[in-house]
Amino acid sequence: MIANLCKKHNVIVIADEVYEWLLYGGQKHIRIATLPDMWERTLTISSAGKTFSVTGWKLGWTIGPDHLLKHVSALHQNCVYTSPTPLQEAVAVGFELETDRLGKPECYFNELPAMLAPKRDELAKQLLEAGFVPVIPDGGYFMVADFSKLNVKLDDSDEPKDCKFVKWLIVNKKFAAIPSTVFYSPEHKSIAENYIRFCFIKEDSTLEKAGEILRDLKHLQ
Repeated sequence: MIANLCKKHNVIVIADEVYEWLLYGGQKHIRIATLPDMWERTLTISSAGKTFSVTGWKLGWTIGPDHLLKHVSALHQNCVYTSPTPLQEAVAVGFELETDRLGKPECYFNELPAMLAPKRDELAKQLLEAGFVPVIPDGGYFMVADFSKLNVKLDDSDEPKDCKFVKWLIVNKKFAAIPSTVFYSPEHKSIAENYIRFCFIKEDSTLEKAGEILRDLKHLQ
């Protein structure tokens, strides 16, 4: 449907597909550029940070047709003045290694989701017990949850409700999460103001501590 709308309205697609390998339950990622008549209008972006879990390596790439990539190259040339050559070489070696392992249990692209799936399920369980309504993701390592069932007295400021709730969690529970409305334009923030975002790519001990804090919110239902 998205591809058809893009073709109908002659839209160029910038596809952020950094989680293409991090999928759960047998899900398969479909690259939008592979759909009929979409290659010529799509720029696909990915990163080493998400692909190999090295977030400090600020290294990424863009794939697309020449007539679009030339503009990306011009922008890149005037924004980045040094290239981390050793990191580029390391990522290339990583891809060579994992390409040979594709489809095998020891492939990192299989190992990582297998490691994270139990963490995802544990966080979802904790959130449900605390009165949240989690949205279980099929990929990535973030989870959003609806907190509107919790009876928390927030301040009267004009900030979106999720921002106020996140600040309340930090101050009163020493628990940090991300407000969803920061990803929305002003006129659409109301869509997301009941949701906050959690990250579950954490040590088990950290998730256990999170569970203790979240269980303390049960009485707010």
